[in-house]
Amino acid sequence: MVSRPVAHDDRPSPGRPAKRGKRRGRGWLIALAVLVVLLVGADFGAAAFAEHTISQKTREQLAIPNDPAVTVHGFPFLTQALSGDYGHITINAQGVAVPPRLRDVDFNADMTDVTAPLSDLTSGNTKSIVIGTLKGEVTVKASDIAKQAPLDKIENLRIEPVTEDYVRNGENGQGETTPPTTNAQGEPIDSSSAGIRLSGNVQIAGQKVEIFCFAMIELKGQKISIEPKRLQFGNDKETTVVPQAVQNVLLPNFNATIDTGAMPFSVTPTSVRVNSGSVTIKGEGKNVAFNGAKPQG
Repeated sequence: MVSRPVAHDDRPSPGRPAKRGKRRGRGWLIALAVLVVLLVGADFGAAAFAEHTISQKTREQLAIPNDPAVTVHGFPFLTQALSGDYGHITINAQGVAVPPRLRDVDFNADMTDVTAPLSDLTSGNTKSIVIGTLKGEVTVKASDIAKQAPLDKIENLRIEPVTEDYVRNGENGQGETTPPTTNAQGEPIDSSSAGIRLSGNVQIAGQKVEIFCFAMIELKGQKISIEPKRLQFGNDKETTVVPQAVQNVLLPNFNATIDTGAMPFSVTPTSVRVNSGSVTIKGEGKNVAFNGAKPQG
C-alpha cells in the first residue's frame, strides 16, 4: 500500500485571530485603568494644592504658628474647581489669639456653598472667596480661662460639665450630674447657657484648700459670664458642704465675665457648651468673606 503525503493547510488557524482580539481588549482595559489612575491622581493633586493654598492664607489671617488642617470635601474636585463652586470645606486651626484676652483657642469652621473662582484660587487671591454658610466653633481652654480675673486667684483651675439641676440643687436634685451632649436624633444640643463645675485650690486662713464651685455659664453677646451658685470643699472622692457664711466670702472669686472678642470670620455667637477642660462657643454666619477670618477685639 502506498501512503499519500499528508496535505498541509496553509490557511491560518481559526484560533489565532481570537487570541489577538483578546490581547487588544486586554490592552484597552489596561490603558483605561492607567488613564483612570492618572485622572484620580490629578484630581487629588489639584485638591491638595487648593487645600494648601487655603491653609496658608488662613494661617496668615489668623496669625498662627502652624498651618491649619483644611479639607475640601467631595469628589471629583476638578469639577468643583472648574465651576468655582464648592459644596463643603472644613478648617481646623489651633493656637489662635482672639483679642483682647484669649491667647490659645482652637477654631473649627464648617463651610458650605463656597464660591471661589479658579483663577483666584490658583493665584492665591482669596479676596473674592465668599462662604455661603459658615458654622464656627471657638474652644477656650481652661488654661486661658484661668488667666482671667478673678479666676487667676485659683490655683490649678479645672473645668467639667454638669447639669443645671445639679448646679442649683446638688444631691437633692434629680440625680443626673453629667449633661447629655446630643438629643434623641443624635444632634448636638445647643444652648445659650450651661452648667459648669470649676475646681482648684484657694488659700483659706493660710491653708491651701481644694474647692468646687458649681456655676452657670451664659453667653451674652461676645462675652461669657460665670455666675457661681454654690461651693463644696473636698476632692473627687469626698466633698463637704461649705457653710453659707464662708460661701458668701468665697463665691465672688468665681464670678467672672470673659470677653471672647469677635469670632474669626465675624461669626455671630449663638450657643455655649462646657467640655472637660474647656468651653466651646458656637456661631454661624451667612455670605461671609474669606478675607475676614482675622478675629477683631
